[in-house]
Amino acid sequence: MNSPLTNKQTFTKESLKKQFRLSEFLAEKVISSVAFLSIAIIFLIFIFVFKESLPLFSFNDKAKANTEIQASTGAEVETYGAETAAEESQPETYGAPAESLEPETYGAPTEDLNPAVEETESAEPETYGTVTEDLNPDSTTDEVVIDEKVTENKEGADKTWSTFFSTEWVPVSDNPRFGLIALLVGTLKVTLIAILIAGPLAILAAVYTSCFASNRRKEIIKPIIEMLAAFPSVVIGFFAMMVLATFFQDIFGYDSRLNAFIGGVAMALAAIPIIYTISEDALSAVPKTYTEASLALGASKAQTAFSVILPAATPGIFAALLLGVGRVFGETMIALMATGNAALLSANPFESVRTFAATIGSEMAETVFGETHYSVLFFIGSLLFIFSFILNAVAEFYVKGRLIKKFQGK
Repeated sequence: MNSPLTNKQTFTKESLKKQFRLSEFLAEKVISSVAFLSIAIIFLIFIFVFKESLPLFSFNDKAKANTEIQASTGAEVETYGAETAAEESQPETYGAPAESLEPETYGAPTEDLNPAVEETESAEPETYGTVTEDLNPDSTTDEVVIDEKVTENKEGADKTWSTFFSTEWVPVSDNPRFGLIALLVGTLKVTLIAILIAGPLAILAAVYTSCFASNRRKEIIKPIIEMLAAFPSVVIGFFAMMVLATFFQDIFGYDSRLNAFIGGVAMALAAIPIIYTISEDALSAVPKTYTEASLALGASKAQTAFSVILPAATPGIFAALLLGVGRVFGETMIALMATGNAALLSANPFESVRTFAATIGSEMAETVFGETHYSVLFFIGSLLFIFSFILNAVAEFYVKGRLIKKFQGK
């Protein structure tokens, strides 16, 4: 009888070769195609946004071309108006003059109902009130008046960039000013308020769910908080505008009903689910040996949670906060409905503000394609893209690099 040790299976190069399966091949190709398509779409969006803001860098040549076109168009309109006036001064006649025909009468002639009224011809039109003077006494023919006023930046087309560093946002004016300082301060103010509210609440909720709550409570609390992410932004903004604004105004007694504080509270409701989910996942990913070792040394659950588990999950929590900042920084509907949407430069959190995203959302539909205002709005969108890229870069290189190496003791 042969022993099991003698029945050795021999592996050849052919047997070790991976067998071809059509289903696995198609699934792999579909997944890779979707991934590359997503990257391509994001890249094309970047190109489109930056392309629409490029006219700001060559605005001087564009303004000259527009001035030349308007001047030539105005000259043509004046010539056409003069010719039209000359033609209208001589009315044309078609055919022979028609004879004046008396109307036919049927039956007996009718009597005049008003025999005493004499026909009078009013040589002059009736006037009511005071007599107004003729504004154009010398004009004998109709003239076409052309408004030669062209809306332009009085500072010069080549100084449009200088208005970016002002504090006034007046895009529709004879002297348009595109001050981005007030918009930047308003965006940062709302973002800071939202993170100061959402960060501690979301992190503490994640610590409780991960370290203190039972499995049954965890199955109830986590889905309820994550359901907030499914709420549309317009619903949160409407709730803040109708309920939160009145509630906090009655408490603090400030003047502006919609302000940066109300916008920050509303945006905190939108950022809490993101920060909570990522923080809870980071806390749950800490090895159980850390908890067991801490409890074995005599530490309590609170000491273990805040002195052992929370520091070990710091990289993930930091990444959650950065994603929350990105969520608040690019929010549009809540900022439109709850911040007052007024570009005011002030450090007071109870005054109205306007953010970058709200400016794009409220004014993009009212701009003319290709104008300076249109290009400035796309330039603001480029700034939002750049800010998001910087946040992701910091989360990738700093969090996954330095902090992880620090906790690993390297």
